[in-house]
Amino acid sequence: MLIGFACLAWLTVKLGKMEFVSRQGFELSARFDSASGLRVGADVEIAGVPVGRVVDIFLDADPMRTQAVVRLRLEKNFQLSDDSTASIKTSGLIGDKYISLSRGGSEKMLNAGAMIQETESAVDLETLIGKYAFGGV
Repeated sequence: MLIGFACLAWLTVKLGKMEFVSRQGFELSARFDSASGLRVGADVEIAGVPVGRVVDIFLDADPMRTQAVVRLRLEKNFQLSDDSTASIKTSGLIGDKYISLSRGGSEKMLNAGAMIQETESAVDLETLIGKYAFGGV
């Protein structure tokens, strides 16, 4: 019975993408007009390969902005140029959201704690269908 509980606990941690010990790496941030559907723990990928996770999502503290700030923890040996792009994408039939990174061409690399300037929010299908249905497109 104890082995069964241990297996259940292990599956819960693995499927829930929980981490008890934080991985080594560095953090970057990105601002999005909408982070709808994105969750803490979502993958960060480049060319379809996971290179990190979303560690926090919050509203920008500047009262003049209404943007979501997403903090990403990337692998310690990963480097990203300062003109790279972060996009919120959808994967699978369920519609899980993840961050897709696209490298830029600059020689200058982002330091830990930096902000990714170029971002693309997720496509909001409800708004798109509403515009199409009522002739807004």
